[in-house]
Amino acid sequence: MPRILADMNDYDVLVIGGGAAGLSAALVLARAQRRVAVVDAGEPRNAPAQHMQGFLSRDGLPPAELLRLGRAEVSGYGADIVAGRVTDVRRAGDAAPGFEVALADGDVLGARRLLVATGLRDVLPDIPGVRERWGRDLLHCPYCHGHEVRSRPLGVIGGTPEAVAHAHLVRQWSDDVVVFPHTDTLTADDRERLLARAVGVVDGPVGRLVVHDDELSGVEMADGRVVPRAAVFVRPRLVPDNEVLVGLGCALDENGWVVADATGRTSVAGVWVAGNVANPRAQVITAAGEGSAAAIALNADLVDEDVAAALDAFRRTP
Repeated sequence: MPRILADMNDYDVLVIGGGAAGLSAALVLARAQRRVAVVDAGEPRNAPAQHMQGFLSRDGLPPAELLRLGRAEVSGYGADIVAGRVTDVRRAGDAAPGFEVALADGDVLGARRLLVATGLRDVLPDIPGVRERWGRDLLHCPYCHGHEVRSRPLGVIGGTPEAVAHAHLVRQWSDDVVVFPHTDTLTADDRERLLARAVGVVDGPVGRLVVHDDELSGVEMADGRVVPRAAVFVRPRLVPDNEVLVGLGCALDENGWVVADATGRTSVAGVWVAGNVANPRAQVITAAGEGSAAAIALNADLVDEDVAAALDAFRRTP
């Protein structure tokens, strides 16, 4: 039998996902005197990265350290951090929004509202060496990593529609950039624009990444040619971890991303989102800001419900 950890109203808000977005929301809500729990499966998207860049006052901090500090701050205000994986979410009743959340270990949590901040998955090209170098010298975001590899020989592997635009962006950090179209076919216009910015093109499928002494040294083509490179950028396919939201019936757009307003409110009453689960472009600092904005909107929604309940009780008082 599942162990019920909380009645429906024991938590005001249950946050699913303990990254920057979820912890930021929990911090705001806990400081607002709300009863909050954060359920975290412990699989952050940026775990392979050694450092987190572009976060004001925390630039260069290891991602795991940001999470450690965030958990300590959230716990310090009385919120609960629950290590676990959500397996099912269901409505707790037909009246005011309320939810029961089942965990993989059989426990069940209850809450008046949900904030889903489960992030996304990076689907990488099937090239030998790519996954092993991911987050090290096989990179995706020049705003996150460009400064650290500036002025070095860089590459951009194609295979996605955004590869050429990605190469023009990476060119800002180095005068030595080569595009590997891989499975793509560049148009004459693509080639002219790349030539105009002195971006090289090496046609043909990529065979593997070449590594020496645990450092990327080049890109080997399927025909055996090796192009020396110090770091390579790629645009992975981004897939939202939105199974919870789909199960609840939240509306999705044509690309499969949940539809939400500026505060993160979804089409399902009582359900909010923040971070990469709804916004694939959100960096860590952006996700944290979205968590804060969602928390403020959530609290306002709860206040409206509290006022309605108080008014109903007042009117029933003899």
